[in-house]
Amino acid sequence: MTLDTSSGRTGIADTAATRTIVTGQRGGRHRHVGDRGEQRIAWGFLAPFLVAFALFLVWPLLHGLYLSFTDQSLTGTGGSFVGVANYVEALGDPVMWRSLGNTAWFTVLSTVPLVVLALVMALLVHRGLPGQWLWRLSFFMPYLLASTVISQIWVWIFNPQIGAANGLLEAVGLEPIAWLQNPDTNMLAIVIATVWWTVGFNFLLYLAALQNIPETQYEAASIDGAGEWRKLFSITIPQLGQITLLIVILQVLASLKLFDQAYQMLGGIASETTRSIVQYVYEAGFVGYRFGYSAAISYVFFAVIVLIGVVQALATRRRKEHS
Repeated sequence: MTLDTSSGRTGIADTAATRTIVTGQRGGRHRHVGDRGEQRIAWGFLAPFLVAFALFLVWPLLHGLYLSFTDQSLTGTGGSFVGVANYVEALGDPVMWRSLGNTAWFTVLSTVPLVVLALVMALLVHRGLPGQWLWRLSFFMPYLLASTVISQIWVWIFNPQIGAANGLLEAVGLEPIAWLQNPDTNMLAIVIATVWWTVGFNFLLYLAALQNIPETQYEAASIDGAGEWRKLFSITIPQLGQITLLIVILQVLASLKLFDQAYQMLGGIASETTRSIVQYVYEAGFVGYRFGYSAAISYVFFAVIVLIGVVQALATRRRKEHS
């Protein structure tokens, strides 16, 4: 006598399959609910930043763009829509173009030494300069000071009567110079102060990059008979290509925003050779009371920065493709 258990096995299998499907569906619902809960928590953490981002960046950008199409005044008068009249006036304003030229000239004069000197300083410290902690502190400390402090220090140094700069010139038999009063030298004086002030940041970036170069590469080069100069130009500098590009981009963007030190070192005097585009935006808005025109100049400058950024991005991409 035999028992047919096939139907029983089928029933058990069907029940297990049904339980698996139901459990999977319930698990999927639990996971879906859990994902929604995590999303709510994430948005909760992001909300303060998004609110601050909208209030202090998005809204000022949009409001400033609106003002650039009006004749709004600092005194509260005006505010009527004038279309692109402010932009037409700005593009034909010789003072704006001169200010933009001064900014570009300062960027060129400051970027080159800020890259080269930072590299030299980092190499000296990295290759075993005695008292490394003291050199690192000395190189980076000025960067921690406020622009007002830096400006006052260098106003004293460039003082025509008692300044250390003229003291050095007289020590080597040269005539003293009115550094900040002379239109031929006041931009150079601002560049010198800026380099001394900000070179420490680039120094730290280079130093960090140097510490990431494998020491085995230098050891292999030494075995092959390479000297220090050969190691520098064949190993160190090529390995620093990416960080150098980053430093140049950061420095160009920082130099284009020239205002604080120039304004403070010259006592707020609008020199034709040192007036930056940011200072002209300030003068148009807070001295000339023309908020609308000031906003238009700032957006012209913004367009220039965007153009520079696009060119740098294309150059970076092309360099990566050829490397």
